[in-house]
Amino acid sequence: ALQCAELPDQRRRKKKAGCPGLGLFYTILSAFLFSLASVLLKKIEDVHSVEVSAIRCIFQMAFVLPGLIYYKTGFLGPKGKRIFLFFRGFLGSTAMVLLYYAYQVMPLADATVITFTSPVFTSLLACIFLKEKYSPWDLLFTLFAVTGVILIARPPFLFGSHASGIEGSYSNHLKGTIAAIASTLSAASTIVILRKVGKSVHYFLSIWYYAVIGLVGCLIALFVLNEWRLPHCGRDRVFLILIGLLGLGGQIFLTKALQIEKAGPVSIMRTMDVVFAFILQVLFLNHLPTWWTVGGALCVVASSSGTAIRKWRHSVKKAKQREI
Repeated sequence: ALQCAELPDQRRRKKKAGCPGLGLFYTILSAFLFSLASVLLKKIEDVHSVEVSAIRCIFQMAFVLPGLIYYKTGFLGPKGKRIFLFFRGFLGSTAMVLLYYAYQVMPLADATVITFTSPVFTSLLACIFLKEKYSPWDLLFTLFAVTGVILIARPPFLFGSHASGIEGSYSNHLKGTIAAIASTLSAASTIVILRKVGKSVHYFLSIWYYAVIGLVGCLIALFVLNEWRLPHCGRDRVFLILIGLLGLGGQIFLTKALQIEKAGPVSIMRTMDVVFAFILQVLFLNHLPTWWTVGGALCVVASSSGTAIRKWRHSVKKAKQREI
């Protein structure tokens, strides 16, 4: 009888194990789709980043709506969590708009690298708002990340007034850098809010708030800026649809990766975003990254990977202690 009881348990374990490395493959695929969407955004002419964000939100809503109906989660969520969901939606959509703006006004690789300082800012914000431990290692990784951002931003008082390897004017490069940093801070704040909410709110509901609040915010901003307009040519319209689909695909594969793989390896593998950004920038945008950007990328990747490895090891230790 015991052997019969063990058999289904063994089968369940085998089923759960699945294909080794599949989660990491999904992460790489997600990184590639996000990078491809960024390249298409650079190729679009005369379309404001807010309009691109609005179209992305429409695709998110179309995907999430059937899921909300299927899982019967409702559209507002638990009463005590609605304020957190609102800020998750507001900060998440703000991060998206600012990132798209950064992609439009500065080199793709530079903007992508800056966004990878997010784990460092998350640790800092989690220490302030969630009272999580902030160790000397976290401080070291923060300094690495800040160094990487400085190498990419290349402020004139450190690097002189003639910065090489930037797109357009230095003022645009600086605006893009500020937008990318603000986007990273908003994304880090979103992660802290999601940690606060925990598993009490369904993932689809979290995306729903992000898409709805993002769409409403984008439409108001477009009305105020008087920027809403369809692209002039059919190619740009196709690119807009592809950006929505690729962004959605990237989100789905990243979610799948986190479902079947530990967060630590996924976070480390996500640095492939930077590699793809460098390759696609050279292949499709004919823009060679400078050595300053490469140096900044190495600092930021070391920082984000170090943060991910530390958290992964900490979670493994905790899991072992629970078993004991």
